[in-house]
Amino acid sequence: MILTSQQSLVIIAVIALGTVLTRGLPFLLFPAHKETPGRILYLGQVIPFAAIAMLIIYCLKNVSLLAAPYGLPEGIAIGFIIFIHLWKNNVLLSIGGGTVIYMALVQFVFA
Repeated sequence: MILTSQQSLVIIAVIALGTVLTRGLPFLLFPAHKETPGRILYLGQVIPFAAIAMLIIYCLKNVSLLAAPYGLPEGIAIGFIIFIHLWKNNVLLSIGGGTVIYMALVQFVFA
């Protein structure tokens, strides 16, 4: 589908407005001189863990423990991530290293 110039501009304007609203709305709803509501503080504490749990479940949903390679690449990568994170306490190193290990395993070892 080919868009006209006007359609493209409308799409860009709507996306820009949405971006500005999602970035600026929290500052309007929760100004610096007012105390942040307890519910919002609670959500700020629990949502990161819930998001990570959902990502893990999503990534492992199609892993079969009954067929080769029996989830070994995923298990090894997860074990590596846990080990590196407990050892170095560096999120970037954990995620990057785990990704490299997993990709190496599925491309070269369990291909």
